[in-house]
Amino acid sequence: MPPKLEISLLGELRVVCLGSEVALPASRKARALLAFLVATGRPHRRERLCEMFWDLPDDPKAALRWSLSKLRKVVDAPDQPRIVADRERVQFDAEGVQIDIRDVHLRLRERQGQLSVGDLEMMVQRLDRVFLDGLDGAGDDAFDAWLTTEREDAAVARIEVLQQLTHHPEIAPPMAQKWKRLWQDADPASAGVQAATTAPDVPDADYSEERPPGDGDESAGNASPPAKRPARPKMNAKARALRAQRIGFCEVRDGTKIAYATIGAGPPILKAANWLNHLEFDWDSPIWGGSFAAIARNRTFVRYDERGSGLSDWDVADLSFEAFVEDLEAVADKLGLDRFPLIGISQGCAVSIEYAVRHPERVSGLVLISGYAAGWRILASPEEQARREAVLTLTELGWETDNPAYRHIFSQTFMPDASAEVLSWFDEFQRQTTSPHNAARFQDAFGHIDVRDRLSQVNTPTIVLHSKHDQRIPIDLGRAVARGIPDARFVPLESRNHILVDDEPAWRVCFDAVSEFLAEYGI
Repeated sequence: MPPKLEISLLGELRVVCLGSEVALPASRKARALLAFLVATGRPHRRERLCEMFWDLPDDPKAALRWSLSKLRKVVDAPDQPRIVADRERVQFDAEGVQIDIRDVHLRLRERQGQLSVGDLEMMVQRLDRVFLDGLDGAGDDAFDAWLTTEREDAAVARIEVLQQLTHHPEIAPPMAQKWKRLWQDADPASAGVQAATTAPDVPDADYSEERPPGDGDESAGNASPPAKRPARPKMNAKARALRAQRIGFCEVRDGTKIAYATIGAGPPILKAANWLNHLEFDWDSPIWGGSFAAIARNRTFVRYDERGSGLSDWDVADLSFEAFVEDLEAVADKLGLDRFPLIGISQGCAVSIEYAVRHPERVSGLVLISGYAAGWRILASPEEQARREAVLTLTELGWETDNPAYRHIFSQTFMPDASAEVLSWFDEFQRQTTSPHNAARFQDAFGHIDVRDRLSQVNTPTIVLHSKHDQRIPIDLGRAVARGIPDARFVPLESRNHILVDDEPAWRVCFDAVSEFLAEYGI
């Protein structure tokens, strides 16, 4: 068995191996890098880590290599490396490692209402410490924003523990008053605290505010360091959803690891992947963020990153329509989803249609937005096919450059009416979400899609929505999907955008139409 490793992120960063504390590197940046890898628990691109922790004109790549070599001495065992890295990505393998903040969140989620008084009191003691105390400013603004977000998350966990202590059946009245006072100090504006004297239940949180800016990985933007005892943050729907989402991985038959996330509570609803997704970056999106938060209010919302992008495996041999369908099957099987509505957007519509035909007993309804049944290699004119081939070449050559013009080809056709700020966000989002080679491979794979013969075999309630002036996929292709599916409902949207943006009127029309459709069929 490898040596038992314990990592404390609450308070100052500490690493303990077999009961003995391990000396950490003197470099604050190296310590911050370790803490970030441990806390996030997922792979990160080397380029992103260099941007986060080292400034030019330094040599960020060399600094990253040096820091990783120092950190391996801290956490690696002879027979079990913990710092796992390849040419593109770095991650921390946390299997079998005790991480204090992770343990707190897991126990609160999995043993709600079943924790003993002693367990809860120990958790309060841990959460009284500042998350990664002393590492403010060890990285760029995005790191500080991420750090603030994690501290806010810990503050919310502390409030939940205090709430459970206040209402615990084994707590004597004097002690209950003590925990209630601490709860009120931490959360003076909470309606739950105000109601504690008359009712044991805490009302749902307010989801009406706008989300504070987040970083490119977890959250983005600027944030001020919190006080030593952070007060409960005022969080909106997007922020709560990002903190509440549970990310996991499943394996497809060919060995590809697919990242998925679940958020919210209630009956499940599953969204097929589309160009392009990232389970974490999506929440900062002016495109998806509001939509996802709204869906997650009353349902368990399931999303996943398509193979070749996001948090799923990038280095994959198969990027084909059949593989896309198998990814969807793997996620639904992993989560044991018996029956659920399925949302498809763009090429995700064809994937959803194929899945619904293969598994009619599992799909209770289809929501198809901006979709098509056959790709550009099948239906496009020779001139259009030549243009698409040229774009494939440009993608591979220019995708990862600082010049956004190559990625702008997509953002402008996806959202011609979007603001310059939204287009700029989407340009950078695309660069961070997949590699140049995969971006070209995706376009090629989408061109070969053809589910026209499957449309008549769909036997689940279906709604098809499409922008009237879609610059990417003409509305006629959306109408063809609706005509081919028995009794499908078609809703034209007054927009030029292929991807609807949260603040355009067509988004509200789309959301209301889908909500009415699901309610009508009791889905």
